[in-house]
Amino acid sequence: MPVNVKGRHFLTLKDFTPEEITYLLNLSRDLKNKKRAGIKGNLLEGKNIVLLFEKTSTRTRCAFEAAAFDEGAQVTFLTNSQMGKKESIEDTAIVLGRYYDGIEFRGFAQETIDELAKYAGVPVWNGLTDMYHPTQVLADLLTVQEHVAKPLNQVKFVYVGDARNNMGNSLMIGCAKMGMHFVAVAPKSLHPSEDLVKEMRALAATTGATIELTDDVKAGVKDADVIYTDVWVSMGEEAQFEERIKMLTPYRVNMEMIQATGNPDVKFLHCLPSFHDTKTEVGMEIYKKYGITEMEVTDEVFRSRHSVVFDEAENRLHTIKAVMVATIGNV
Repeated sequence: MPVNVKGRHFLTLKDFTPEEITYLLNLSRDLKNKKRAGIKGNLLEGKNIVLLFEKTSTRTRCAFEAAAFDEGAQVTFLTNSQMGKKESIEDTAIVLGRYYDGIEFRGFAQETIDELAKYAGVPVWNGLTDMYHPTQVLADLLTVQEHVAKPLNQVKFVYVGDARNNMGNSLMIGCAKMGMHFVAVAPKSLHPSEDLVKEMRALAATTGATIELTDDVKAGVKDADVIYTDVWVSMGEEAQFEERIKMLTPYRVNMEMIQATGNPDVKFLHCLPSFHDTKTEVGMEIYKKYGITEMEVTDEVFRSRHSVVFDEAENRLHTIKAVMVATIGNV
């Protein structure tokens, strides 16, 4: 049967079938090729989109705006709304749904975007919450397809670090959906929630995926096709830097870990931003306070031939465009 996700929310990949995710990836590839060919798009012509941001952003905001402009939409970037202050989420959602054809939200609580979706009457897209980051995972899957010479269901995908954050959760969901071999390599206290792991293992039984959790770095990364990591401290958790540095230093992605995969073609992915040097205010603060120049990944790996992080970052644009076109586009 043909896939149709018109009018759907994009809150978590849990809500989409493998066939629907494949459709979005294929559409992303088509839109990427069209942009590179210099073909002007009109698939969002006449559409108005609002971006609601509680958390700061580089890639998410720029990708949504550029993707919308590429296909002819108009965009409002909103960080100073009264939502949750003088106006309820419900009332805000109803009002914005009257003005706009689609609403993007990037913020803290998953409950906020769930409530927006409940009342907006138009598609709502998750640009990141504390629980999920589905647009990032679409970009990650497209990047794996482009750089690993295997179908997704033959890929061993290893996530190293804080595996109970939004990226750990979302990558496990994406891999389970697409029949992949997912391994979370992390201290046991930073493994994903038992409930989510149980749910994804049940899903994996239907898709052919494998879900593994371990705190053993060498065993976990062996034969990996992809090594993925994220920052050790998420937005809003800055007070935990000292604890996380002590806990996660053995899980830093370095060249020794890359070599331990036994795969000379293993790829390194990171959702960015990354603390791979001291060329940021935060990176320099951490160096002055704790004496380290790198956190979740070494500069050597980040800049190595294994790293495809900037191709991955570019793919945010194409996959976000696909989500908008598929759900509100003139197709």
